Amino acid sequence: MTSPIRSIFDALDPGDALGEILFGLIMALTWTVGSRLVMHEEGIEVRDLVVATLGCNAAWAIIDAVLFVLGTSFYKSRRLRLFRHIKAARSEATALAVLAEEFPIEDTPFSGKTADAEALYRSLLALTARAEPRKALLTRNDLLAATGICILVFATAIPAVIPFFLIADAELALRVSNLVLIDLLFITGYAWASFSGGRPLYAGLTMTGLGLVLVLIAVALGG
Repeated sequence: MTSPIRSIFDALDPGDALGEILFGLIMALTWTVGSRLVMHEEGIEVRDLVVATLGCNAAWAIIDAVLFVLGTSFYKSRRLRLFRHIKAARSEATALAVLAEEFPIEDTPFSGKTADAEALYRSLLALTARAEPRKALLTRNDLLAATGICILVFATAIPAVIPFFLIADAELALRVSNLVLIDLLFITGYAWASFSGGRPLYAGLTMTGLGLVLVLIAVALGG
């Protein structure tokens, strides 16, 4: 029997999961790096930093999950509208043109022949002709995926605050916290490349650099 936790993360696309982890790490780093910049001037209250880091990621975890649900609802409603548009087309040529516009193959990572593309669109048109519209409702998997997003974004803040419970020196704990999060950026990039077929080491270094740049931009703009 599949466990509830396994069901949650099975419902979430691996690429989306890695993207949410990256987002959560950047949010946590923004808080810890920003705190380090003001530490020498105002000092740092460890409890306040821990609460702020966890609270920020918790808030954005909920927001991101809600945005995912809204985006999924929009996507399903748009697909339903497309289906009805195709069914209402006055000619086969019009319906095929709608399909070609909605599902272009020019941007795909393969080179398809014109005849193959036409055959694909005709197959979709035949399937549409036999199908009936269905309400664009959210499914159990959609809600599980949203739950997974919420968990991932919040969970990325936990490694950031653990050093403050283990190290008495606040400045040293903050250094360790930043180092842990930077390492996790590298691991996220490495895993992303392993999943997508890229170069893991290159992707890890790129993700780390990109993440740090985004963090510095957020801190500079007061984020």
